[in-house]
Amino acid sequence: MMLGIWFGAGTIDTKPVDLPAGAVVTQTSSGKSATWTVKIDGRQTEYAATDGYRFVEDRRGKRVELVERLDAPAGSMVAETKVTLKDREGRDEEQGAYVFRAGNVDSAPYMFANGWTVDETNSGLERPVQVSKFLNKENLVLVLTTSSFFGIMAVGMTLIIVMGGIDLSIGSIYAVAMVAGALALRALESGASGQAVSAPVALGVAVLVSTSVGALCGLVNGVSIVGLRVHPFIITLGGMAVYRGIAFVLSKGESIGGFPQAFRDVVRFEISGINPVPALVMVAVGLVGAFVASKTTFGRRTFAIGGNEVAARYAGVPVGAVKIALFTIGGVVAGLAAAIGLGYFGSATSDSARGYELGVIAAAVVGGASLSGGRGSILGAVLGAIIIQLIENGFDVLGYNTNYKQIVLGLAIILAVLVDQSKQRWFGARR
Repeated sequence: MMLGIWFGAGTIDTKPVDLPAGAVVTQTSSGKSATWTVKIDGRQTEYAATDGYRFVEDRRGKRVELVERLDAPAGSMVAETKVTLKDREGRDEEQGAYVFRAGNVDSAPYMFANGWTVDETNSGLERPVQVSKFLNKENLVLVLTTSSFFGIMAVGMTLIIVMGGIDLSIGSIYAVAMVAGALALRALESGASGQAVSAPVALGVAVLVSTSVGALCGLVNGVSIVGLRVHPFIITLGGMAVYRGIAFVLSKGESIGGFPQAFRDVVRFEISGINPVPALVMVAVGLVGAFVASKTTFGRRTFAIGGNEVAARYAGVPVGAVKIALFTIGGVVAGLAAAIGLGYFGSATSDSARGYELGVIAAAVVGGASLSGGRGSILGAVLGAIIIQLIENGFDVLGYNTNYKQIVLGLAIILAVLVDQSKQRWFGARR
């Protein structure tokens, strides 16, 4: 139903590229051959009038709009006129319009109400292009990129849920790994003595530090759960607060930036205006996770523990070691997502990924993981992350109150669990 609304006419709107206050706009040439060069945070993008763009600066701020243009036919000029139309109650009403006038002959009217204005050369008309808010490249790329951070972490979460556990601290692990990686990158940049840090070095430091910190946090979770014989819910609930506090102490509550530019250039690398790096990392992690879950002894042991831990223990499965490894893997993928987030967002704070726990768990459950353990799909979790982000994006597209996002997200989890339990009862009854 919601997808139908997204695709429908209700989502039609203009397509501006809003520019932040710090954007520097330089115009070369003018008229129909004008080109605007926009610089934002050192990154440069060109918009050409020949490609249908125009630059606008008014009380709403600066923006670049994609427009539809109509040139006046040879021998004609643009003129204003009045057109008499019927209003909703059937009464005559005059409305303003433009026409192309040649002598005493006018073309069909182009109504003011439809957005038509005279171009800056006074030789034609233009209006903002009408596009779907949902079905445009920028929005779809944003959905895929945002999904990537959840999808990467959902791979580790799915394995933990299949084993019969849960990890409520994964968002906090992301935060502390992100802060640690940011501190390492800033130290690397400040120690370079004015020389540019190479991309491989910066990328290696970010990934190594972030994943190592994430792995350490996950290892602490796993060892605590197995050693203290406490349910994962309790340990990871405590860990959620502890790791968030550590992130705050390390960052001193401040935003950390100042990373090597080469690192950001790699993560934000674009092809035809599309940034594929976060999505490619998500796909790679998903494929590796799917292989481990379905083709390795470790994966089979994970499903065995989730299906019946006592039977798995009697069958010789090292239950404790597998649990510790799974929580460590969960920390590693959270650290990897944090490293990608560093390059994409350009800064880190102790408040990063707050509330991500619900989104990651929802992605795993919607993707087919059973909270009772023993069943789950890695690729389903990746798709679940995309579905969750489509739902959240739908609130923005439709202009609904964003406070309802968490309500819908929670209901999605409940519905997925109910469907899973219904399937279990159905198949159990048929046996």
